[in-house]
Amino acid sequence: MPYFLCFLSLLLLLLSCGDEPAAEVPVYADSATPVIQLNQVGYYPDQPIRFTYADTAAGADPLGPGPATTFFVTTLDGDSTVREGILGDTLDWTALAGVVARPTQTEPLPVGEYRIFIPGVGYSYPFRVADDVLHDAFVGSVRGLYYQRAGQALPATYAGEYARAAGHPDTLVQYHPSTGHAPGTFSSPGGWYDAGDYNKYVVNGAFPVGQLLALYEDVGDPAPDSSLNIPESGNGKSDYLDEIKYELDWLLTMQDDDGGLFHKLTTLKFAGMVMPEAATKTRFAVGKSTTATFDFAAAAAQAARVYRNYDPAYADRLLAAARRAWAWSTANTGAFFVNPEDVSTGEYGDGNADDERAWAAAELFATTGEQEFYNDLQAHPPRVRFGPGVGWTSYMANLAAFTLLRHPDRVPREFYSAVREQVITLADSLVDLTDSSAYFQPVAAFGWGSNSDVANAAMLIAAAHRQNPRSAYVNAMRDAMNYLLGHNPNGVCYLTGFGTRSPQFIHHRPSAADGIDAPVPGLLSGGPNTAQQDRADTKYKPGAAPMQSWADQTPSYASNEICLNWNAPFTYVAGYLEAVSGK
Repeated sequence: MPYFLCFLSLLLLLLSCGDEPAAEVPVYADSATPVIQLNQVGYYPDQPIRFTYADTAAGADPLGPGPATTFFVTTLDGDSTVREGILGDTLDWTALAGVVARPTQTEPLPVGEYRIFIPGVGYSYPFRVADDVLHDAFVGSVRGLYYQRAGQALPATYAGEYARAAGHPDTLVQYHPSTGHAPGTFSSPGGWYDAGDYNKYVVNGAFPVGQLLALYEDVGDPAPDSSLNIPESGNGKSDYLDEIKYELDWLLTMQDDDGGLFHKLTTLKFAGMVMPEAATKTRFAVGKSTTATFDFAAAAAQAARVYRNYDPAYADRLLAAARRAWAWSTANTGAFFVNPEDVSTGEYGDGNADDERAWAAAELFATTGEQEFYNDLQAHPPRVRFGPGVGWTSYMANLAAFTLLRHPDRVPREFYSAVREQVITLADSLVDLTDSSAYFQPVAAFGWGSNSDVANAAMLIAAAHRQNPRSAYVNAMRDAMNYLLGHNPNGVCYLTGFGTRSPQFIHHRPSAADGIDAPVPGLLSGGPNTAQQDRADTKYKPGAAPMQSWADQTPSYASNEICLNWNAPFTYVAGYLEAVSGK
């Protein structure tokens, strides 16, 4: 009998070991952990929920031999469990992201609000599932441009707590000697401040205008009248085009009488961290360049198409200006800009204008159908390509390709097919990189404005999707947005004012000087930058991996500034996904 009791006890013990009780999910206690990284804005109802468990504060093996193997999807307050699953395999992402991670994917969820809970780790930040989950982020990114308006007061009616006085009327802009003009002044009001400073640049005004107009051409009006709450709302015209016109109107003032474009309108040195009305140094038109003039020709020719129904006379004016710019730049192909000795504001220098020329020729050809511009395209075809840093110096070639693909009725078949193949081949390689890279995003190196690299790659994938609507393209674009909105090793939603954990100390003069705790919303932080050019004034994580080379500190112009050409591709991809998701 004692032997039988001993055997029975042993059997019961073995059975109990093999039948581990389910973990208990506690009610959410107002504390979330950044080691569960996910899209803090949310997911579409047909989109798998991708998240990662990675403790970036720990050592070489952040996950260790801990108990965390199970995860739970819960309601917002944790009082109900929606789903239970097993965490994904452990992957070594230390080289790029500085973490050992357990990326996990679970099936799509119904419309609602949720959290992820991992026993022994805690709750994630909340996320939504909605049919229009990126709508508010899209609108916010466009309104971010409104907050950048120069020469105009922002009243509380439109700007809320970020209301401010007008600065930089720019009605008496001095000609810098580099323009070739005798001393004097001209009027160049309006436009958007370029970045965290108060200067205005033609290259980096025309380029984002082209990306923003591309969305209108690809999906229709993404922000109709009265949807943005800007001063022009209620005028019976598209709010989206109203906001872009504020920049186009300024660009038109930067065209000289000979058709060339002044390169930029700036002070001689950057202003301090003050509000616009307190930055009162003399402002100059500086230089005249081939790249700025080609970029303007492209954006103005594209706008002439888009604004034809908005205002035919305005469209005619834009096209005439584009033709004059084309004539000047083709006659002055080597006028490359370098900052004069007494000027230290942003240079936007580029010693090669091939990409800008292809973009201008493509837009003028698409708008007019004239043989001159197609002949030039044949002689200087766009070089479709992508890599880290392919932004304002060379992404214009991709914009040229995207425009040509919008007009199969106008572009000869052989030329069209060659461009189409280039775009699709490159997009497919970016999809493959997304599927295999840390945090499932399409960038393998992280430099200045890396977040715009992620968005620009997604925009290129969108161009391929328009040619061949594969679900893999939509998935890759969504993965890029996941990364930008929180699925990254910093656990940060990089768009100010969105998500639970977003940048609070961007390198942006109004946000630093307005006395408001939170920064101006709707602005995309530049993102991780391994060069850390500002390390003398910025404290980065010691030994930071490329994806971790980001600091939420006001002095960090290298990782935490904002810029028009970083917002623009984000706006495009968010707007594009809103248009195609669920279709």
